[in-house]
Amino acid sequence: MKVSIALIEHSKRDAIFDLNQTKQRCLGGGGAGRQWQEILAKLRSCSLPACSRLPMNTPLHIVCPHCHTTNRVVPGQLASAPTCGQCKLALFDAHPVELDSVSFDKHISRNQIPVVVGFWAPWCGPCRMMAPAYEQAASLLEPNVRLAKLNTEAVPQPSAQFNIRSIPTMVLFRGGKEVARQSGAMGSADIVRWVQSNMR
Repeated sequence: MKVSIALIEHSKRDAIFDLNQTKQRCLGGGGAGRQWQEILAKLRSCSLPACSRLPMNTPLHIVCPHCHTTNRVVPGQLASAPTCGQCKLALFDAHPVELDSVSFDKHISRNQIPVVVGFWAPWCGPCRMMAPAYEQAASLLEPNVRLAKLNTEAVPQPSAQFNIRSIPTMVLFRGGKEVARQSGAMGSADIVRWVQSNMR
């Protein structure tokens, strides 16, 4: 079973590990269990979302981006294209989730992976310029991080609640609480770096 692990010093492509085979090789080699323990220590010390530090068999709450039903998914299945138990659609589709006031509360409070919300508006030129980069960042950060977007003109309540004074603004939430925010348009690589730097 392959698990996606967002190590700081490795790209997403290089961060797909077959932990079962790795463990067998380590424990079966001359170094006995020492090499396997070193790997575990490395994983625990890196900048991972909280979900990646949980035991592989502990279910996470993942909110569906389509019907907004809360699903239980074990971390080891995040990289295996899990689907929603309710609507049967993919829980991760490499696109930011469009939120309204109700789904905003659900995704922020119930997701057990970090959630980044991009506050924007259709009339905002920098927001439109940043949109493709934000889409690309979603494909790079999933399934360890959920990216979402909220139209402040159509849904003003959350932006007022979190005192959003300028757009575009990204806010990173973990466990229902704000961890960091960043205003201004950014490229996809900068978005990814910003998210990863605030999950240490």
